[in-house]
Amino acid sequence: MNQPIADLRQNYTLTGLIEAQADLNPFIQFKNWFEKALEAQILEPNAMTLATVTPEGKPSSRMVLLKDFDERGFVFFTNYNSAKGQQLNQNPWVALVFWWDTLERQVRIEGKVEKVTEAESDRYFYSRPNESRFGAWASEQSKIIENREILEQRLAELKQKYAGQEVPRPPHWGGYRVIPDLIEFWQGRPSRLHDRLSYRRSETSQWLRERLSP
Repeated sequence: MNQPIADLRQNYTLTGLIEAQADLNPFIQFKNWFEKALEAQILEPNAMTLATVTPEGKPSSRMVLLKDFDERGFVFFTNYNSAKGQQLNQNPWVALVFWWDTLERQVRIEGKVEKVTEAESDRYFYSRPNESRFGAWASEQSKIIENREILEQRLAELKQKYAGQEVPRPPHWGGYRVIPDLIEFWQGRPSRLHDRLSYRRSETSQWLRERLSP
């Protein structure tokens, strides 16, 4: 490496985030920012880090894709038998992070998950391309396999089994909705004096907006 890692830095100068510019409803604020991310043609603006907790209390994180959101929460889909699915079954508390570098913005979300309805899982699954549907069956997500050929063989067998038929949704595959109790919007600013507006759900389910020191 020709450049020390410690010397890597970016001075954020695009814009700020003041209270007068932010909606009092965090879901509307998220919608506004998400639309800006789409307009900026960011690669996979719906990509988010999902952090869970293992039974031993260790953090575990990975990237997943947001597939829907409204005032009920933020939805993603996965294999319920995967490592994250098992962790969520034991501890439903999670954290999400969106990072939109082109806009110098980050969104943090903390909350609790619940499974979406069967109808919601069906609706999304049947909107997927057939290859993705086959993948949901072929992969025993997070399980150890000896080689790639095993996966390819499973895929070939599934394609033969469902030739000319609609590929059904596996019973172990579906969605989760993250019901937030905290949503934080971060806007990069010069000299690391960033803007942070935090929305915290009160005991009466009202959203309290607070400015946090960077």
